[in-house]
Amino acid sequence: MASSLIIASIAAGLAGSPMPDAAAFAQPLPVVQVQAQGNNGKSRSDGGGDCRAAVSRALQQSGGTLLSVRPSGGQCLVTVLIPGKGNARPRKETIPVPR
Repeated sequence: MASSLIIASIAAGLAGSPMPDAAAFAQPLPVVQVQAQGNNGKSRSDGGGDCRAAVSRALQQSGGTLLSVRPSGGQCLVTVLIPGKGNARPRKETIPVPR
């Protein structure tokens, strides 16, 4: 008996609450810029730390959304979230891209 009353109370509360606008969930994610640092903690000025072009290539190749990027040797490790097909869950993939 008590569970029916609880369910009815919850349903009444949900009926009066507005639904969020679907456009609010379709907003693009912010762009994140990274800068590589040398072993001494200073920014690298040799251009080797720039992964912007690598990120662009990885996003075009995968069709995903950028999660993170980090320089590693002569390449950038770009982690993207790739949408699932149909009802499948999205998957996270790390793509090594030469700089």
